[in-house]
Amino acid sequence: MTETVAKGHPKGLYLLYFTEMWERFSYYGMRAIFTLYMVNALVFDKALASKIYGSYTGLVYLTPLLGGYIADRYWGNRKSIIFGGLLMAIGQFFMFFSGSMYTDPDTAKLVMYGGLGFLIFGNGFFKPNISTMVGQLYKPGDSRVDSAFTIFYQGINLGALMAPLVCGGLGEQYDANGLIIPSQFKYGFLAAAIGMLLSLFAFVWLKNKFIVTPDGQPVGMPPKQAYNRQDEQSEPKAKINPLKIVLAVVGWIGLFAGFYFGMHLDEIGAMIFSTCLVLPVMIISDTSLTTVERDRILVIYIIAFFVIFFWSAFEQAGASLTFFAQEQTNRNLFGWNMPASFFQIFNAMFIVILAPVAVSVWSFLAARGKEPSSPVKQAMGLGFLALGYLFIAWGVNGIQPWDKVSMIWLVGLYLIHTIGELCLSPIGLSMVVKLAPVRFVSLLMGVWFMSTATANKFAGDLSALYPEEVKIENVVTADTAMIEMVKANELGENIWNLSVKENAAIPSVKVAFDTKSITSMEPTGGTNEISMYSLKLIKTANPNFSKALMSDDGNYILGYKQVEIKKGKQVTYEDRIEIWNLHPKKPSFLGMQINTLYDFFMIFVYMAGAAAVILFVIHKWLLKKMHGIR
Repeated sequence: MTETVAKGHPKGLYLLYFTEMWERFSYYGMRAIFTLYMVNALVFDKALASKIYGSYTGLVYLTPLLGGYIADRYWGNRKSIIFGGLLMAIGQFFMFFSGSMYTDPDTAKLVMYGGLGFLIFGNGFFKPNISTMVGQLYKPGDSRVDSAFTIFYQGINLGALMAPLVCGGLGEQYDANGLIIPSQFKYGFLAAAIGMLLSLFAFVWLKNKFIVTPDGQPVGMPPKQAYNRQDEQSEPKAKINPLKIVLAVVGWIGLFAGFYFGMHLDEIGAMIFSTCLVLPVMIISDTSLTTVERDRILVIYIIAFFVIFFWSAFEQAGASLTFFAQEQTNRNLFGWNMPASFFQIFNAMFIVILAPVAVSVWSFLAARGKEPSSPVKQAMGLGFLALGYLFIAWGVNGIQPWDKVSMIWLVGLYLIHTIGELCLSPIGLSMVVKLAPVRFVSLLMGVWFMSTATANKFAGDLSALYPEEVKIENVVTADTAMIEMVKANELGENIWNLSVKENAAIPSVKVAFDTKSITSMEPTGGTNEISMYSLKLIKTANPNFSKALMSDDGNYILGYKQVEIKKGKQVTYEDRIEIWNLHPKKPSFLGMQINTLYDFFMIFVYMAGAAAVILFVIHKWLLKKMHGIR
């Protein structure tokens, strides 16, 4: 038997706890500043940054299907975790290099996308396999499995707690005027890279000593060597049916075309949603499955579907809720202006504090035969999620775009969401381990994360509905912009006029220009005005915004900036014009116009609330399909 600590859990649990803690530090540290980096350093608009964020986090949770399959069939958990950790460390260093060259946006974007690719594939090999190993440390039917996953989940959130403080503290820095310093983001990404290396080194160093079964056999070995897989030798094996593969491919292509051309989703969204429909069908139609196994897998699928609504709302933390924290939350705390990324510590902090309480509550109820079943716990999680958004919707109801609300509304939302998360997430991981056939456990863990992939992509699409007051439309070289404006003037169309309110962040100017560059700038008056609030938003995204033109209709402002581009030892400068829409069209969702933050937050109230009610109504039917597993 493996040695146990005082609380009765194997020491291997705490090695996995430490490994996952630093990997999550790396992930959440990068996530804490990712959208801020895109908006403030690369000057993406919020909708584009949200969609990239959703695509990245969606793919991060889709690739566990690949990693789970390879681990189950070829590599085993250990090798997959090491390979994935190495890819993720490389990806974080790519993000560091991107942040180091943000003044050359084209190169910085290319390096950033490369880094995201490494992170996406690395996570696919790391994430499902380390979660699976937790369950393998215990004998089948061990009552400690639920509490083990809760402890493991606490480690995840300890990493998430440290991440914004370190990576956000280093990467989100402000100057004396309260404007973000874009050059600092690279240090936050560097800290995330170092965290990933710590995770990888700890696992490689100690895995042979502690990652073992209760009988002392190594956990996570390749299938032919795995002690815990030998009982499958007599079980029916999955058969590969060529016709089934062809039908799956044809179905995937048809779904992709429907999502892409019919529903106008982007390529990544169409790919994720198509995969999330085809692969579960392939698994559950495997002829080696018994009726009981198929029923239990069906329960995993149904619960996973409802979890989509939870995570699509919960994952607003890295996108729309970060925008809200930066722009409309009073972040002054005893004279200190807290970085917006720091708000992401509250969920993790509440998890660390409340996780032991959750373990005690479930144990107390279990001892009296009153512990809710897994589906009921997850319905409770969705209910708390809806309640959290109802709380913040109440707090922002009636405020103007330039108003700032107390941070109590955002902190309160995170507290309520944490209670819901403790009901839903660790129980979900435990449920997959208990319900999945042993030969499919890693693959079905990947399916579980696949629902999170769908949710994260959906989260990005929902965050793109955030009602923006100003929106960047384009960035062009100054030469191109000047040529276009000269042609307009030659036609007698005096469409450019300039005016800003007195004491605004940029001066009122008129611009005389030729076809190549700005030749003179002088203060002037005018009839159109731009609000101080809009100017502050623009200055937050671009601290160098200092010269501008406004369209005659007052709908657009053109901001001038000079960009320093470093290529090796050579330094060049390029004049650029940013075109900002001062009155962007408000988004809509299922026919509902999103004019205010109240409208935006109520989307999640309706969505999560409806899912909670439906799941609770069908929970007894699900229990029958679980065949004795609760």
